[in-house]
Amino acid sequence: MYLLTVLGNLVFILAVSSDCNLHTSMYFLSSLSLADIGFTSATIPNKLTNIHTHHRIIFYVSCLIQLSFFSFLLCMDNLLLTVMAYDWFVAICHPLHYPVIMNSHFCGLLVLVSFFLSLLDSQLHCLIVSQLTFCTEAEIPHFFCDPSQLINLACSDTTTKNILVYFSGAIFGGAPVSAILFSYTRIVSSILRVPSLGGKYKAFSTCGSHFSVVCLFYGTGIGAYLSSAVSPSLRSGAATSVMYSVVTPMSTPSSTV
Repeated sequence: MYLLTVLGNLVFILAVSSDCNLHTSMYFLSSLSLADIGFTSATIPNKLTNIHTHHRIIFYVSCLIQLSFFSFLLCMDNLLLTVMAYDWFVAICHPLHYPVIMNSHFCGLLVLVSFFLSLLDSQLHCLIVSQLTFCTEAEIPHFFCDPSQLINLACSDTTTKNILVYFSGAIFGGAPVSAILFSYTRIVSSILRVPSLGGKYKAFSTCGSHFSVVCLFYGTGIGAYLSSAVSPSLRSGAATSVMYSVVTPMSTPSSTV
């Protein structure tokens, strides 16, 4: 699955870069593919090494580095999916103004803003976890250094840190989800006003693949973190995390074909 994810997304990026006609329409998708490669590479190679060597120890510094990259790329995926939802909203609801609104400079600005916001989110998570105190060697019931699991294992008081994590999740997670829901509400409303059945089908099929990736990504991601909040030792959360950390990035190239 990891090899399919990396190869599939690399082929997709090469296909977009080789055809100048695809640069504008596939700009955000190629950025998402690049983020997906990094997203899976932040956790899966280490897990594959653990399986091969039967060595499950990760050092504290390595854990912080993995957490930083994972948080950064997870937030990047999150924001890029939001930007893509806005792109579809403009394309379907304001098709005549699309070339003016979604010009190359504005698209580049959206990706750049997503990058810096993701960097801010990852540094915030790293700062929170670096302030934790662990009594002994801790066993993380996960296949990577998940911040919520690390906070649950800490010996020091984590009330303030939990508030910061939930606040960060509300800002960097809740706001994009709200924007995606708003965009798709307007998209569906515009599609339903299309008089011809063929036009409705074409519009739904155009943005349907993106919507399926959004549902898979957010559905499994929210499920994993809700399960860890209800039962911190529940290992099924790790299996759920595989869906948004491996399956969703692997499905990105195929969903755009």
